[in-house]
Amino acid sequence: MAAKLKKDDKVVVLTGKDKGKEGTILSVDPKAGKAVVDGINIAIRHVKQSQNDQGGRQPKAMPIQLSNLALLDSNGKATRVGFKMDGDKKVRYAKTTGDVI
Repeated sequence: MAAKLKKDDKVVVLTGKDKGKEGTILSVDPKAGKAVVDGINIAIRHVKQSQNDQGGRQPKAMPIQLSNLALLDSNGKATRVGFKMDGDKKVRYAKTTGDVI
């Protein structure tokens, strides 16, 4: 199945502690159905000091379920993603505006 959400998409969180926050997708794991979004679902991780890094308690963005994310359309509102054929190419489009993503 084609991916509805991809890297560098602007998304909004629908549920959970970060509900309503917006960010861009840094990475997607389609097998697990999760994505890492910049500034969303932050957890504190204890990092050991290394030659290049100071170490200590550092914030890290943790994966969030794809079903809890919605793509932002050109108007800045949450939208669902559909697929349609544009000539001989399959493209994603925003269901609210009909714009090709």
